[in-house]
Amino acid sequence: MAYSLHIIFVGINKPHQRIIMTDLDENTSNESIAWFRRWFDSTYYHKLYSHQTDEEAKNFIENLIDDLQPAIGSTMIDVGCGTGRHGKYLAARGFQVTGIDLAFSNIKEAKKSENASLRFYRHDMRTPFGKENFDYVFNFFASFGYFKNESEHTRVVGNMCEALRPGGVLVLDYINHVYAEKNLVAYERREIDAIVYNTTRWADKGHIFKRITIDDQDMPGNLEHTEKIARFDLRHFDEMLLANGLQIKEVYGDYNLSIFEEHDSPRLILVAGKPSNFQRVC
Repeated sequence: MAYSLHIIFVGINKPHQRIIMTDLDENTSNESIAWFRRWFDSTYYHKLYSHQTDEEAKNFIENLIDDLQPAIGSTMIDVGCGTGRHGKYLAARGFQVTGIDLAFSNIKEAKKSENASLRFYRHDMRTPFGKENFDYVFNFFASFGYFKNESEHTRVVGNMCEALRPGGVLVLDYINHVYAEKNLVAYERREIDAIVYNTTRWADKGHIFKRITIDDQDMPGNLEHTEKIARFDLRHFDEMLLANGLQIKEVYGDYNLSIFEEHDSPRLILVAGKPSNFQRVC
């Protein structure tokens, strides 16, 4: 397995403010690598989820900006930015935006949209990505909850909180597992560009699973990936955020920012604030 690590110092908004980013270069085809590294870098993943539109991202961002009312020039980071669809619209609205993601293919695509107010880096969210560098930290489309143990999830929440300036805001967009389990489709078959995706879904007390078996005539045998996401609810997030000095201000249930209803809302979207007088006690 080829692996290299480059440390990059990135200026954010003001010349004296700097954030350390790690630019990873890794062969994600190795079977020993965590499933999310291999799957999210796969061309099959991008084909299967190609129905996620830029228009959907734009509408969500417009709703969020109307709600948050961020000042022009505010510094923002999109943690788990994918191909940068949310970051593009944030930058277009006059904000200074950084996006980070673990998948090389995502960052390669996102970098095509870079400009003076929009930058993308390949970075593992489990590694710190700044200390009080950002006015807003975003984590969209459940790009969290995939890790092996609770300590890794706790570390990520800590990193997001640490990256916020006092008075800053964290927005975390997660699945509502109660709704997801109630509406679980146990089996689904889709054909995209002559490739067949057979998806099986189930849940246990700790996670929701999705096994995707891929039948590609151009590849020998069947390929298989199993997604796993933790069954975090509002209480779990409240505890993790409070432990890092943040308080939940609003809870929404969809991308139109409707009121959250535990049994009827498809999303769990949290808006949490860092006190302006915040001081971490070590």
